[in-house]
Amino acid sequence: MTSIEEHKKKIKEHLEEIDDAIEEGIEKKPITIGFHCSACVLQFLELYLQVTDKIPIGKIIKHDWFKKPHLDQKKEPLIERKLSVVFPKKDEIYSLIYDLEGERNSLVYGKPIEKQIKNVLDNFLKIKEIFQEMFKNEKFEL
Repeated sequence: MTSIEEHKKKIKEHLEEIDDAIEEGIEKKPITIGFHCSACVLQFLELYLQVTDKIPIGKIIKHDWFKKPHLDQKKEPLIERKLSVVFPKKDEIYSLIYDLEGERNSLVYGKPIEKQIKNVLDNFLKIKEIFQEMFKNEKFEL
C-alpha cells in the first residue's frame, strides 16, 4: 500500500534518475528515460488522486491502462473502465500520458531514435508542470 509519503519518496527517486540521465545524455539512457518518466507520471497521478480523495490510499494505476483509444473504438478507453474519476485537466493529462506510453516500450525494449526519447521527455516535463500547478492549487507540497 503506497502512502502519500511513499509516493513522495518514489517521485523524488524517479526525478533524480531522470535528471542523471539528462545530465549524461538522453540518447545514452533511453531505458532510464522511458521507465522513469512512465513510472513517475503514474506516481504523480496516484498521489494527486489520493490527495484529492478521488481514490483510496493504496490504489494502483498501471501504465498499460493508458493504451491510446482508436477514433472508432466503441468501448470506453481502458483507463476509464479501470478508473472512472473526474479531475481538472484530466483530458490534457491523459492525452500526454497516452503519447508518453505509446513510446515507452520502444525506449525500454526497442531501439529508439533520439526524437522518440525527446518526445517522451517533453511529454513528461509537461505533465510534471501540470501536476506541480495542481498540487499548488491543493496547497499540497511535494
